[in-house]
Amino acid sequence: MLLGLGFSKETGFTQEDRERLIRLETTLKVFMEQVDRRFGELRNDINKRFEELREDMNKRFELMDKRFEQLYTFLWIITGIFTTLTVSVIAFAWWDRKTIIRKTKEETFEDMERELKPEKFKKLLNVLREKAKTDRELETILKKYGLL
Repeated sequence: MLLGLGFSKETGFTQEDRERLIRLETTLKVFMEQVDRRFGELRNDINKRFEELREDMNKRFELMDKRFEQLYTFLWIITGIFTTLTVSVIAFAWWDRKTIIRKTKEETFEDMERELKPEKFKKLLNVLREKAKTDRELETILKKYGLL
């Protein structure tokens, strides 16, 4: 008897066990589908957030590019203004210098004409002729202009 108990007959799956396994499979299948759907929704949400972030970053970069372009344009404008002012000041100084020199020459000649009367001019010419006797360079200059 003792030996018979050790080798007792095993019973296979019962109908109840099969139904339980089928329900378990069905429940597991439904659970897996729900988990897959949730993961899919979560993935879509994450992708949507990343896309929104990417769009926002692109907008910010475009704004920064526009800002740099505006600054670059502004620097060109300031450079143009500075160049124009510099050229204008140099041109005015050059024009003013020529005008002042011409006016000064005219005033100097007028003063000389007023002060150098014919008798003073003759005296000056005589003095230069006397000096030319001892100074060879002055002598050549006076001969060149026909004053000796």
